[in-house]
Amino acid sequence: MGERISPGLIQTLLTRLEHLALALEKASIAEYIELYRKPRRLLYLNFLAGIARGFGLAIGFTVVGAFFLYGLGKLASWNLPVVGEFIAEITRIVQNELARRH
Repeated sequence: MGERISPGLIQTLLTRLEHLALALEKASIAEYIELYRKPRRLLYLNFLAGIARGFGLAIGFTVVGAFFLYGLGKLASWNLPVVGEFIAEITRIVQNELARRH
């Protein structure tokens, strides 16, 4: 128990402690802890994030769907037999569904 700690070891420990403190500060650990202390704020932020994800999904699906329909229309304009039959089948299905619901 009478062992002395060398000054080099103390300096190394202090340097590592400073690096750890900087890493924790960069990781915003204090903000995460504050969110867990205030559950209402956490719920509010998660709610907003969910709305943003849903909105992004809707916009993305709309854009991809528009490109798909545009490409399908271009294929239909070429009067290819297989594509024409496919589009005609889709049209029949849609018309049957609309007629059944009204």
